[in-house]
Amino acid sequence: MSGACGTCDSCGTGKWGRMGVDMGKWDYTVALAGNPNTGKSTIFNALTGLRQHTGNWPGKTVTRAEGGFRYADAGFKLVDLPGTYSLLSATPDEEVARDFILFGRPDVTVVVADASRLERNLNLVLQVLQITDRAVLCLNLMDEARASGLELDFRGLARDLGVPVVPCAARQMEGIPELLKVISDVATGAISSQPKKLELKNPELASAIATITKELDIRYPDLPQKTWIAIRLLEGDRSIIDAVQDGSLAQLVADQQKPIPALSS
Repeated sequence: MSGACGTCDSCGTGKWGRMGVDMGKWDYTVALAGNPNTGKSTIFNALTGLRQHTGNWPGKTVTRAEGGFRYADAGFKLVDLPGTYSLLSATPDEEVARDFILFGRPDVTVVVADASRLERNLNLVLQVLQITDRAVLCLNLMDEARASGLELDFRGLARDLGVPVVPCAARQMEGIPELLKVISDVATGAISSQPKKLELKNPELASAIATITKELDIRYPDLPQKTWIAIRLLEGDRSIIDAVQDGSLAQLVADQQKPIPALSS
């Protein structure tokens, strides 16, 4: 297949092909999230090639980039989310990343973390795991971690988080074949994860969340992730509160499904 990496046997002959912007139809959508400076763009380029389709998110000045690849006879659209430290919508970038993971319903969300500075990256990882079960943690920059004398128990981390963890050094293409396979397995359901979730031990809080969730179910029956939205409403997330009050929440969900008008290719 044109675009196959041709550098390792793990991909298999013709099993992986970078599609860039020439995606045509795709079978699965993959969201790529992560803190700034984790090598997320390198992962994106490694999976899709250097060409990408760019535009703006609906109603935002934040750039949206898409690319594609084929793996095991399936087409994957990869959406590169803005680099962000949190999904609590304090900035436009955080709001965009949160809304797509919540409402865009990606088949897989890959969170790219800096293996040499893992602790500061785990906040975003845990937030993503509250939203979706279909997540993969990519420990990028493993080469820098090794150079610093760090040894990471990624298998133990996978057990603790309840999702697949793939060590990578994307600049050297290390771990990319394994990442491709895990993405495919999560998308197709060959891997079923049970990520670590927030435990609600306060009965009053649990009751309040249940009440709000029930109201959301009545008003927005097709809305995904109602429990997480209920928690954000209780925490005073202004953007979510406004979207519920003015009825724009349904449009917000619909916007995440729209293709973007191209700025460049």
